[in-house]
Amino acid sequence: MKAGPSQEEIRRHNLGTLLRFVHLRGPASRATLAETLGLNRSTIMALTSDLTAAGLVREELPRRPGRRAGRPSLVVQPESTRVYVLAFDVAVDRLAVARVGLGGTVLDRRETERPRGELDTGDLVGALAGAARALVRKAGRDAVCVGAALAFPGIVRRADDMIMFGPNLDVDGLSLGDALARRLGLGVPVAVRNDANLGALAEHERGAGVGCDDLIYLHGDVGVGGGIIVGGRLLGGQEGYGGEIGHMVVNPGGRPCACGSRGCLETEVGERTLLAHAERDGPGRPVGRDAVRAVVDAADRGDIVARDALHRVGTWLGFGVANLVNIFNPGMVVFGGTLRDIYLGSAAQVRSVLATGALAAPRERVRLRTAELGDDVTLVGAAEYAFAEVLADPVQVLARLRGPAETALR
Repeated sequence: MKAGPSQEEIRRHNLGTLLRFVHLRGPASRATLAETLGLNRSTIMALTSDLTAAGLVREELPRRPGRRAGRPSLVVQPESTRVYVLAFDVAVDRLAVARVGLGGTVLDRRETERPRGELDTGDLVGALAGAARALVRKAGRDAVCVGAALAFPGIVRRADDMIMFGPNLDVDGLSLGDALARRLGLGVPVAVRNDANLGALAEHERGAGVGCDDLIYLHGDVGVGGGIIVGGRLLGGQEGYGGEIGHMVVNPGGRPCACGSRGCLETEVGERTLLAHAERDGPGRPVGRDAVRAVVDAADRGDIVARDALHRVGTWLGFGVANLVNIFNPGMVVFGGTLRDIYLGSAAQVRSVLATGALAAPRERVRLRTAELGDDVTLVGAAEYAFAEVLADPVQVLARLRGPAETALR
């Protein structure tokens, strides 16, 4: 028979559960924590004492005293300025770096545009590391970086974070995380994950999908990516390649795709196709998020060509959503990146195709939503991924990062 968990394992689990709660849901009183987590108040007091001693949380009197008689319950707050992660977002035409404190507070950030086309990895690592070091220098002396993660628009092998395919950045076989970690020299690894998978994680934990444990996130940049949450967990697949929704063929006779196929979802609903249908493509014409939004705005003002472009793209997006609803039976489909704007401009068409292309039972209760985290969705996802280790084992992780001074709390 398998032995039950030891007292130390239970304690570590409870520490992580409490810290995760205040990280995601914000400051909470001891009374609220006891009721929500199903633990008695003495246990909550012991846990918060350990987390306070480790510098992960602090306790304060409530700003607004409650109506109950007696001493008010202390409020547990995450130490946002003392414990932070670095989040990186590499997109086709921009780079973003943020220092994000425990609790999800963006403490500082840098964002720069970059020209589209061939990606020089040395320049990329240099730009990301330079921005990150500038952010770290602004942190307090007692602040500690507990993790780092990078969102990348391509296929990333989970075992070693190797970028296997970057269709819109022409990058294959790149160990970007290792190179960046060496340049930073902070003693923490830099995890690299697919941007849409991180977007799904972000919307599930902090956005439109909070409370929905089965959702699909669709992310638009130049191409289209996807992340799938099943039973509250990100669906990664055997090697971590799961969720490549953009390369689902919806139109076998359609446009050629960088992956070698034709009629992939991203070729039929992506930025290039929308701008071509709207007669706004070609050398010297605007591209990117602003160009997509300009088409949606023009359609809202009555531009017939823009409306037709959104109708055509919305049709293929509807077919893609219908397929996903039939296969995964999600409770929610969330549209982010440029697909957020495209969906808003073609929602009626998407819903019309979904009504005829998906089975009645799985489509009956599915909700179609736009990303609540806006343009920061993949950056937020990178931050949440970077926090995962410290949330799972708070005191042990800090002890390892800060050195022997914390070992008494093990």
